[in-house]
Amino acid sequence: MSIDYLTAKQRSRLKLPLINVHNKRNELFPSFSFFHHEFKSGNCIIDIFPDHLSFHPCTPNAKKNISNLEKIIIKASIDSFTTIIISDISIKNQVTTSISHIHFYDKPVVKTLHRAINITTAEAKLFAMQCTINQAIVNHNIKYIVIISDSLHVTRKIFDFSTHPYQMYSVAISSELREFFSRDSQNCIKFWDCPSKLQWALHHAVDQDTKSMTSVLFFPCKSS
Repeated sequence: MSIDYLTAKQRSRLKLPLINVHNKRNELFPSFSFFHHEFKSGNCIIDIFPDHLSFHPCTPNAKKNISNLEKIIIKASIDSFTTIIISDISIKNQVTTSISHIHFYDKPVVKTLHRAINITTAEAKLFAMQCTINQAIVNHNIKYIVIISDSLHVTRKIFDFSTHPYQMYSVAISSELREFFSRDSQNCIKFWDCPSKLQWALHHAVDQDTKSMTSVLFFPCKSS
């Protein structure tokens, strides 16, 4: 209830500081949605499609990690149903730049760029993942999606349906993956970890692209 609707007598009885819900500075943003169908027990994407997604963390053996990533690229180069997406982000002047290199069978590499303003690092990585997945599922001929990034620990938040500040990303990404998995029983997505320190050539190229981008934050100004 808004404080504006309280009588003078009711206000005088208030002993604790209350937030006026009509104050736009205290607006409740859509970060939490306990009643969204994606959060219902038994309806979560990891409950319905547990075998359609997997996580592959980086191991201490750098050479083995690079070898695994190279094998993925070679396999994708001869499989028309597989797409490889290598992504990275950079934050400069409060502007998040997300760049992805999308590798399709027998086609030139497609580069995509997305930007967002004034978001946290975790939000930036989830934002990048959302853009990446959105690009991947557009092609209805694709059955296997492999996403390689340095954000595996944050990516897991997508499938964490407990209370956390990034639920709106969980909802958006889960909805897109639900659609993708429902198209074909063979459709799947794999998340591979590739830290920047690994210096794997293909991820390093994306990393350099994001860092070389010039991001200037423009504010609206009055013209006299």
